[in-house]
Amino acid sequence: MVKISKSFFCQNCGNQHSKWQGQCNSCKEWNTILEEILEPSTVNIWKSKDSLGDSRSNMPIAIKNITLTPEFRLSTNDSELDRVLGGGLIPGSVTLLGGEPGIGKSTLLLQISLSFKGVVLYVTGEESEKQIKLRANRINIENTNCYVLSETQTQKVFKQILKIHPSIVVIDSIQTLTSEIIPNNAGSISQVRGCASELISFAKETNTPVVLVGHITKDGAIAGPKVLEHMVDTVLQFEGDSNHIYRIIRAKKNRFGSTNDIGIYEMKNCGLKPVSNPSDLLISDINLSLSGHAIAASLEGVRPLMIEVQALVSSAVYGTPQRSTTGFNSKRLNMILAVLEKRAGFKLASKDVFLNITGGLNIEDPSIDLAVIAAILSSHYDISLPKKICFAAEIGLSGELRPIPKLDQRIIEAEKLGFEILISANPKKTIVPPKSIVIKQLNKIEDLVDYLFS
Repeated sequence: MVKISKSFFCQNCGNQHSKWQGQCNSCKEWNTILEEILEPSTVNIWKSKDSLGDSRSNMPIAIKNITLTPEFRLSTNDSELDRVLGGGLIPGSVTLLGGEPGIGKSTLLLQISLSFKGVVLYVTGEESEKQIKLRANRINIENTNCYVLSETQTQKVFKQILKIHPSIVVIDSIQTLTSEIIPNNAGSISQVRGCASELISFAKETNTPVVLVGHITKDGAIAGPKVLEHMVDTVLQFEGDSNHIYRIIRAKKNRFGSTNDIGIYEMKNCGLKPVSNPSDLLISDINLSLSGHAIAASLEGVRPLMIEVQALVSSAVYGTPQRSTTGFNSKRLNMILAVLEKRAGFKLASKDVFLNITGGLNIEDPSIDLAVIAAILSSHYDISLPKKICFAAEIGLSGELRPIPKLDQRIIEAEKLGFEILISANPKKTIVPPKSIVIKQLNKIEDLVDYLFS
């Protein structure tokens, strides 16, 4: 009788343990360790027998003798996704798309499947064909070459692939797939790793791009073994707040392009609409002169964005003043308030301070520090800022304005939206601004207060 080998795996991070324990040593999560049967050593069904004896695959070659050919990319007919991927999908590549439940992952991939000019196989393990049809009716795109398969076993999926020979395979999601040769439940570490390995082998053997949907944990990481992100070629993260209409897709890993670009979508009843000029939508068109509003010339990767920052400063009703932020790091706000009190003499210790980044975006760019300070001071004085002015600078702990990278791109974006003045720090290199915008260079926070409110 063959003895079955078992081990214990953390279902949150995939770390293997020799015995059961309450807390995982790697991710420190409780009650996530389960016993699994170790997968048997089997030959992948997509491994060609002829390639096993091919001596060319085992012969080393000098790097100077390797010839490069122009990469052929398959366009997804989605300008924002193509931008993030670097121009489109590479044949034979495997892309992993992660995001929170309800953020729009399935809608985005079904929209791409219906828009693609070729045969697409959309494999769903979470929904039925009728549910996919209802979503397709809302998207309202006709495509006779898009096939939907509701299946969870990889062997049956591969049989259908051999019948229709799709140009792209979409798997929604990798956590729902199971393989007959792996004796564990769907979603387990062994199943996710084994099914992903079979799909990657299929993609490389047949030169067919595969797109996988991955669930995420409560911390925002891709659920399952961490090796899954190392196995695939591209890892995309779909971000946003379900209470807001804007979504952001960014590449955390991309073997065929840059990870410095983002794509922005607007969620509507008919699906996700790519936003080609997000700055124009993120800035509210309000003719009233209101205090506490400032415009920041931000940069997400290599894409400039004009962000509206809103601040509210009021007297604290309770004993402890409140510090609340939406879309901005709360610890950085506390640092900025401490710098304002220490270097500029503003007594905000007894004030409630609320900060909001419009559009539901989460901005990590430190160049919006100056806009945050301008919005806080505007609300503190109850004086509105000029409409045609924007800000771009980082604040140091000594109250100095620090230069930021790629200032020229921010200037071009500000000029395109009709701004007349951009306040920033002294740049490290000389910037030749356009004639229609003035670059006001300041050194300290005190200079900003004198310029805006004196």
